[in-house]
Amino acid sequence: MVYVFALAAACLLGIGFVLQQHAAERAPVADVLRFRLLWDLAHNGVWLGGIGCMVAGQLLSAVALAEGELSRVEPLLVTNLLFAFALARRLSGQRIGTSGWAGVLLLGGGVIAFALAGRPSTGAAQAGAFRQWTVIGLVIGLSLILIGVARHLPLFEEPPLLATAAGMLYGLQDALTRMSSGIIGSEGVVALLVSWVPYTLVALAVTGLMLVQSAFEAGPLRMSLPALTAAEPLAGIACGVGFLGDRLRTEPLALAWQVAGLVAIVAGVFVLARHPAMPGRDATDAGR
Repeated sequence: MVYVFALAAACLLGIGFVLQQHAAERAPVADVLRFRLLWDLAHNGVWLGGIGCMVAGQLLSAVALAEGELSRVEPLLVTNLLFAFALARRLSGQRIGTSGWAGVLLLGGGVIAFALAGRPSTGAAQAGAFRQWTVIGLVIGLSLILIGVARHLPLFEEPPLLATAAGMLYGLQDALTRMSSGIIGSEGVVALLVSWVPYTLVALAVTGLMLVQSAFEAGPLRMSLPALTAAEPLAGIACGVGFLGDRLRTEPLALAWQVAGLVAIVAGVFVLARHPAMPGRDATDAGR
């Protein structure tokens, strides 16, 4: 059932991303990197539909994370790009072509290779507070650096950096979602509400959403979706192994296949997201 919930979540997330970008690219350019952007988009029915899909996808992914290891669920969530590509191709009328099939095979094959080689499991105890906060600090710190660099670039060059920062925050959000389910299971809802976890989750969700919409507004989907889709699982797996107690096989051959799988996933993400079927304005339009 972990696979069913994760793939259903990926489907809804992929559809939601396409609908959100379709609306965000028409928002005022002055709203980029401002929380006012979310207020303006809240009056757009297409965007609200995309958010509805995303929220439903997040809920299903939370169920998957509660039942399975973060390192097993994250690669499955990457397949949201396959569903986004399918919808974008249908809307655009573009043929899949050689590059499309290559992207599908790379992404799908990479997910399978990583899952089979790594065999993610939960066996180690969760890390102590120092290691936990070190990993969290690194993820948030790298995201802030990317945002700072993006603010000094021309508008049409910002999407990849903003999307990467958002993807890293989403990966951390997935880790904290898994942590929340663990707290509820062992100590109850009250223990969760008096902890820092749910409030950090809300802050990450809102900030990540603002970054994603800013990236979608600043340029075409093919400029932001590859970075967003690739960064989230990498950050999530790092958090899972770093402080949640996830375990992966460490034999040399297994590690080699895991690396190959991750490389194939990232390559497939970039090939698919740059396919002509993916919607969005030209970079020159984004700067106006």
